[in-house]
Amino acid sequence: MKKRQYAVHPFVAALSGIMRAVRTERHMPFHLTASVFVIAAGFLFSISKMEWLVLLITITLVIGAELINTAIEYTVDLATEEIHPLAKAAKDIAAGAVLVTAVFAVIIGIIIFYSPVMNWIQTLF
Repeated sequence: MKKRQYAVHPFVAALSGIMRAVRTERHMPFHLTASVFVIAAGFLFSISKMEWLVLLITITLVIGAELINTAIEYTVDLATEEIHPLAKAAKDIAAGAVLVTAVFAVIIGIIIFYSPVMNWIQTLF
């Protein structure tokens, strides 16, 4: 089989893939919007360098998991048009990976922002 040649730079192809996921996957805009709010909160509450590292790695993992999930879904759809238990399992497991990363991202966000938010609320009253 002949190897496909990309007419565009691989970086452009990668950006195209990300943009396709943003346009076609209903959860991707939510992940990106949540990321923007979390980053803004990080600046607002002046979190530490270590908290920034954990936060940015967490954001990357969630968005990366969503991109991999999307790629798996497209690959399964390309491989078979019929409903097959293994196709369903592959899609469900990939979606489960996104769920796990998203749940732990929320937990990490609570751990990082709980004290600063509570301190800020106390200053209001």
